[in-house]
Amino acid sequence: MKYYIVAGERSGDLHGGNLIREIRKLDSEAQIRCWGGDDMEEAGGVLVKHYRDLAFMGFWEVLKNLFTIRGFLNFCQADLLKFQPDAVILIDYAGFNLRIARFAKEKGLQVYYYIAPKTWAWNASRTHKLRKYTDRVFSILSFEPTFFQKYGVNVTYVGNPLKDAIRNFEPDSSFREKNQIGSEPVIALLPGSRKQEIHNVLNTLLEVIPHFPEYQFVVAAVGNLPSLFYDPIRSHPQISVVTDETYQVLSIAHLAIVTSGTATLETALFRVPQVVVYRTSTFSYRIARALIRVPYISLVNLIMDAEVVPELIQSDFSVDNVVAWSMKLLAETEERRNLLHSYAKLQGVVGDRPTSQLVAEQVVKDVV
Repeated sequence: MKYYIVAGERSGDLHGGNLIREIRKLDSEAQIRCWGGDDMEEAGGVLVKHYRDLAFMGFWEVLKNLFTIRGFLNFCQADLLKFQPDAVILIDYAGFNLRIARFAKEKGLQVYYYIAPKTWAWNASRTHKLRKYTDRVFSILSFEPTFFQKYGVNVTYVGNPLKDAIRNFEPDSSFREKNQIGSEPVIALLPGSRKQEIHNVLNTLLEVIPHFPEYQFVVAAVGNLPSLFYDPIRSHPQISVVTDETYQVLSIAHLAIVTSGTATLETALFRVPQVVVYRTSTFSYRIARALIRVPYISLVNLIMDAEVVPELIQSDFSVDNVVAWSMKLLAETEERRNLLHSYAKLQGVVGDRPTSQLVAEQVVKDVV
């Protein structure tokens, strides 16, 4: 059978890669075209467009690139019509993928949405689009099915796919040596995967470093950005830059300072204490404040419905605040004990279901 998968970010590429592997186990003759990245291509998908070309974030940044995005939409629609897949699987990336869902459904294609848009956070009207333009939504957050069912969405809870990736991870005992990381305790810096978000947080994080002279800082860089992008920080004596090995970095970290996103949950599942930070343009932030209806931005806090990890957003994201929270979480404090206790509860909430396998089984069952 023929499958067309669209992911627009690094995390979507990771989950898409695992999904492709599971589909191919069940359907040995599967033909798969995809928008994603290296992981999806290595898993056996024919890569149409790399997510590095699609990574626009924030309202202002999207507005500036509307013409480019429209071109990508037209290209994707034409490619879908030419390929005529038996199943279209859309992974996260709501602004783009909801438009593709509508187009595909109106053309009579079977549409699945994996990692549903966070319509419970803002713009609930999009939930009606999910009901109208998808055949099934695969939910990865435990509180989502109740919300979506109220709108008549055909939703299936499959657990969180990060478990699949972390379960398959094997620490490399020579990782420190290969990357010239000394024996000092490590603070991981996870500044994000897109230029805008890294630009918005990295300079502040660099000012944190002198406050922790006894630690080695390891930046989890991403390969979808040019290596030159990280050159200004490579000469710092306390910094090591490691590319596309976030899990290896987390496996040796005592603390992580993390830009809000999927990495917050990954960090928690590795049981590493973390400080979540986020800063965007003033324009984008004001719009977000007006629209978003949830009290937290990190996945950890959203899933637990409590402030498990500290969130330093916009003006709260300062050197002094990051240093203060980092010191609390590195020491044997009540804050650290409470955080680790909540991580243990989080493991139970997320569960241990093989998410990629469950999604693949349902899709293949429907179309074969």
